[in-house]
Amino acid sequence: MQRESIDMDVLFVGAGPANLSGALHLSRLIARHDEAVARGERQGQPLGEVQIAVIEKGAAVGSHILSGAVMDPKALAELMPDFVEQGAPLESPVKEDFFLYLTKNRAIKSPLTPPPLNNHGYYIVSLNKLTAWLGEKCEEAGVNIFPEFPGAEMLYDERDRVVGVRTGDKGIDREGKQKPNFEPGVDILAKVTVLGEGPRGSLTKQLSQRLNLNDGREPQVYSLGVKELWELPDGRYPAGRVTHTLGYPSDGNTYGGGWIYGMQNRILNIGYVTGLDYRDPLLDPHAEFQNYKAHPFIRKLLEGGKMIRYGAKAIAAGGYFAIPQMYADGVLLVGDGAGFLNSQRLKGIHTAIKSGMLAAEAIFEALLANDFSANQLKLYSRLVRGSWIMGELKRVRNFHSGFKHGRWLGLANAGLQFVTGGRAWGLFDRAAGEAGHTALKKLSDYGYHGDDIEQRYPKLRFDGKLTFNKVTDVYHAAVSHNEDQPAHLHVLDTNICSTRCAEEYGNPCQRFCPAAVYEMVEGGADGRRKLQINFSNCVHCKTCDIMDPYQIINWVTPEGGGGPDYKGM
Repeated sequence: MQRESIDMDVLFVGAGPANLSGALHLSRLIARHDEAVARGERQGQPLGEVQIAVIEKGAAVGSHILSGAVMDPKALAELMPDFVEQGAPLESPVKEDFFLYLTKNRAIKSPLTPPPLNNHGYYIVSLNKLTAWLGEKCEEAGVNIFPEFPGAEMLYDERDRVVGVRTGDKGIDREGKQKPNFEPGVDILAKVTVLGEGPRGSLTKQLSQRLNLNDGREPQVYSLGVKELWELPDGRYPAGRVTHTLGYPSDGNTYGGGWIYGMQNRILNIGYVTGLDYRDPLLDPHAEFQNYKAHPFIRKLLEGGKMIRYGAKAIAAGGYFAIPQMYADGVLLVGDGAGFLNSQRLKGIHTAIKSGMLAAEAIFEALLANDFSANQLKLYSRLVRGSWIMGELKRVRNFHSGFKHGRWLGLANAGLQFVTGGRAWGLFDRAAGEAGHTALKKLSDYGYHGDDIEQRYPKLRFDGKLTFNKVTDVYHAAVSHNEDQPAHLHVLDTNICSTRCAEEYGNPCQRFCPAAVYEMVEGGADGRRKLQINFSNCVHCKTCDIMDPYQIINWVTPEGGGGPDYKGM
């Protein structure tokens, strides 16, 4: 097949805060260098016109971006000291912090906010709006931004050096045949490719497996954040108020907690995080969130309100010990794709922005040296390890590991981490030690029998006012995929779904997916149920790729522009 080839100097894959900040910072470094050379203030040659591109699988910059989000502004202030004056879309400064422990019927207010959750000086933001704004700043600086261009395949030379990315084909029907509007993907060639796809990026996964970038590291562990935006009828929860909760509805062995953020115009940002290293094979993170809203305290808060948006996204929570090798020949990893989220503080926007800036500084030096080898690009790793990113992550390096042993030991470990600057011993030492999905127990091992599969959430009824089923929530994520295309969720052996997985785990894909993508229906061989994939529901959270106990689900990019539209999220 003949494919068009486009030559760029630097290619950023994914229009998230890390890559947009990196592209903007790089364009400025180049401009300042060339101006200084022209004035005779700096020796050397001008770099001239350096072609910088950002490709994004979503229909627009920000459409696939979902976050809590309370932002520590320190990195944005480094990128753009006058970000407030330049019109950064900030919902509100944080004005109040609350921390609640929820029992089944009570909300117990902590007299003190745990220091990691003290958000004084931070901002509540819509990350969707923030990234769209950063995209505009990039375009003003001359960066090329191409939405609806999913990175489908890494390109290598004969020595396994990354030389660019192939974008996805368009106009392929569900049988894999070319439609009349077929357009082959484009090979975008670059001296340096920066992967900023977020957690469990499909290209990052390919690259890491091929180049063994995770060797010697702890496995990455993840959580799933499920959230909704609500429009309240009055000012009962003011803009700038931040509440975090612990306890109900998670059991004592499951990592989980909630958040409630007050935004402008009486909009409430509410969500629940469930650790994707849970043990109960019948647990459903979406149902956990719906139960969370049914708690008397939350129910009263939402009474009379209207749910207007929904979303879900995986969170890379492994931290310091799970950070992969972040460079190779011709390629760098940034942001959540490199595991820079601080899970104790529930914050990763600032580390993402800073990592993008450091990647830009390393690429700038590589352009000056005209050397894009791993030996040159390892400067990025040195910059990261010498920055406040690594200092911050090192201080919480054993945070997540404590929760393997239950909520209370996890909390004890969190306190120990704060006092000792990250040091821990015995039970609490190191990160997860194993991928999260391996913690999932089989039905028999967990004690389930017979009709228990249908009774995990016996009292949960979706009333359409406070609690919603997955299909209704997906509608409020504004998900859109062309249904006449190949499914982008590849199950390598569907026979396992009908046999071993049904018997051993009760087909947990039906539960861990927050978008009703996976469904077991009648009509399989030998009277068994078979797997039906409703891929058009997919919100691109990557949970299936992470959580499948057999690791036979492979999430790949769909046709460009498909997926959720997280306006205001």
